[in-house]
Amino acid sequence: MSVTLTEAAARHVTRYISKRGRGVGVRLGVKTTGCSGLAYKLEYADEVAPEDVVFEGHGVKILIDLKSLPYLDGTELDFVREGLNEGFKFRNPREKDRCGCGESFRV
Repeated sequence: MSVTLTEAAARHVTRYISKRGRGVGVRLGVKTTGCSGLAYKLEYADEVAPEDVVFEGHGVKILIDLKSLPYLDGTELDFVREGLNEGFKFRNPREKDRCGCGESFRV
């Protein structure tokens, strides 16, 4: 099992953590919501919890809880700019469908 992030995502996370003055990486998970069933949740993490599974790429830690890991296995986290918008993009090979608004997905 693995979860990775691109160099662009790692640069963004590293810059943000540096601005905050604290943090060990990002916490990635899923929650039940939306019309397709699941939604990604992403937040900056200040510490590693005992139940976290830790992946590391480009010097950045990605922390995932055990319940979310089966839904996220193989996911690549990227940071993209599209026109005037920028943000994280999830490339999840387990994703079978996404709702029309793009907020939720199913596996």
